[in-house]
Amino acid sequence: MKLPHLISTMLMVLCISFTINAQTVVINELDADTDGTDVLEFIELKTTNPNQSLDGYILVFYNGNGDLSYKTIDLNGFSTNADGLFLLGNAGVSPTPSITWDQNTLQNGADAVGLYQASASAFPNGTAVTNTNLVDAIVYDTDDADDTVLISTLGVSRQVNEREEGNGTFHSIQRNDNGTYSVKTPTPLQSNDGSTSNTDFRVTISAPQTQYTEGANFDITFTSDVAVTEDIVLEFTLTLDDFTSADFTAPSQVTITNGSTAATITVNTIDDTNAESNEDLNVNCTTVPQNVLILNNNYKVKINDNDAIGSSWGTPLDPTYDSVSSTAPANYYATLKSLASQDLRDAIRDIIADPNVVRAQTYGDVWDIVKEADQDPSNELNIWMIYSETGRSKSLQQTGSTSTGRWNREHIYPQSRGGYSGGTSTSADGKDIYMTTSADHTQHGHSDAHALRPADFQENSIRSNKDFGEEYNGPAGNSGSWKGDVARAVFFMAIRYNELDVVSGDPSNSTVGQLGDLDSLIVWHRIDPPDDYEMNRNNVIYTWQRNRNPFIDLPDLAEYLWGNKVGEFWDSLVGINDLEVEEFNIYPNPATNNINLSFDVDGELIILDLNGRTITKEHLNGRQINISNLKSGIYYLRIITDDKAYVSRFVKH
Repeated sequence: MKLPHLISTMLMVLCISFTINAQTVVINELDADTDGTDVLEFIELKTTNPNQSLDGYILVFYNGNGDLSYKTIDLNGFSTNADGLFLLGNAGVSPTPSITWDQNTLQNGADAVGLYQASASAFPNGTAVTNTNLVDAIVYDTDDADDTVLISTLGVSRQVNEREEGNGTFHSIQRNDNGTYSVKTPTPLQSNDGSTSNTDFRVTISAPQTQYTEGANFDITFTSDVAVTEDIVLEFTLTLDDFTSADFTAPSQVTITNGSTAATITVNTIDDTNAESNEDLNVNCTTVPQNVLILNNNYKVKINDNDAIGSSWGTPLDPTYDSVSSTAPANYYATLKSLASQDLRDAIRDIIADPNVVRAQTYGDVWDIVKEADQDPSNELNIWMIYSETGRSKSLQQTGSTSTGRWNREHIYPQSRGGYSGGTSTSADGKDIYMTTSADHTQHGHSDAHALRPADFQENSIRSNKDFGEEYNGPAGNSGSWKGDVARAVFFMAIRYNELDVVSGDPSNSTVGQLGDLDSLIVWHRIDPPDDYEMNRNNVIYTWQRNRNPFIDLPDLAEYLWGNKVGEFWDSLVGINDLEVEEFNIYPNPATNNINLSFDVDGELIILDLNGRTITKEHLNGRQINISNLKSGIYYLRIITDDKAYVSRFVKH
């Protein structure tokens, strides 16, 4: 090769090398383990050049349990800021990330995040870890053993422990300039080494209140942390989902003038005559100068509709009683009379799992069931969310990847604990198309509306498959208006399906067929009794499934199976069957072969042992009962006629 050509080639290689180095993108900071329920997770990227495009890059999250991908984020269309930084994370992180994900998304380890120059379509969830087209990676943990597959495949020198300084929930993993890592206080969108930022002004969005009724006028203020030294123009939108430009008038930009710290716009909401769901105004700054950082972008103000029609009964937060009557058919629970313990349990199951009557619907049908059964009593266009104790627009059901601010279907008895994940079709086929079911069809618990409730997506994720009680007690500050409801749903499932049970304590979350904590749930059942909202719900589900939750219709039943009346006979059916209960004497007592009544009877004879198990059930016409075939012991005697129940106890020698 001639020298001029060699020099030219070398210069070209150096130029290419410099260009590649100049465009280097690295994972600069990662915070997977945060205080509480992991709502402040984030990843920060850094580029050599400021305002550098991230087109062609993707982030892939790997689960160390199997070393497979569980999330891929496409960075096309995004760029780093004036400091060469780019932030992704939970919506609650400040400054607001450019890309947000739901809380509890970033797993705590041993796991990994890889930065690739590749197409997102090449990394569907479940992709095996690879170093093909890898740009940078970090393998991390929270006091977990090293994942050698992730370390070797991604070519990193070590697995970084976010808790290595003993304070993982308040520390993040930060890259040093030499490529090593330190664990210290998080610095989202700030230099890890504390050097000066190119961001001059940090702006916070605020309003005087968090919610208003439509027709109200209110101010939104944009406040800089210091007086600005030039006019700062911010462009923004206010629409979100059902809240459109027809619902308000307001400017679309604001100017913080030179020398001032704040600027304010006025929003005039429109009081129309349409029945609408309560909606969110969302302040989203779309055009921001490079030297300005919005600390809480996507700031929301709730706009409450004043035209929606409500119900005559209250929400669980403001309950009413006795306005909604049970639609149970006459004598629906008649077979429970004078039973106890296992016999009582079996008789309840025979009613609510009767294969000749009860119907199973699809998981797809549940969307329609809960929109009717869990309609917000104060607004017909909303559903009422369990745990969060608030309404949300029916239109905001989560049907795709977008989940923040959405609601979905919460299994009170978790799918993994019930063993019925995916047990029924996700397609809706309507009320009149159904499956035959029985107590042995546990897979139908997947779509049993008695134990499915609308829930905020994020709160559903937080509850996960935890036991109730100490493991899960609801979001901070909740009033507990949902606690009796979930107790009765769990009680229903424990009777409805042969393979499910409710137990004391907190069995392992991987245990199938058991859910806790029974001791907490029976207390919740007592302190939050069934209200009109829950009775209406029971009535609606009955039209779909042809069964009812007996612990809503007859709350005291729970005491006979798990509470302070275990082993006693269910005689509180007096109020349902119009039977008078009367104690009477028999002779001789104790007896060996026969016992006698003091009057003739034409009715049903039931003899039970002390555990409530039925020993004899037959028709009696007369006054003498043969007990010669019984073992020695103490027995309960029940005689049921058309209008009266007679109860007594005797001893067999």
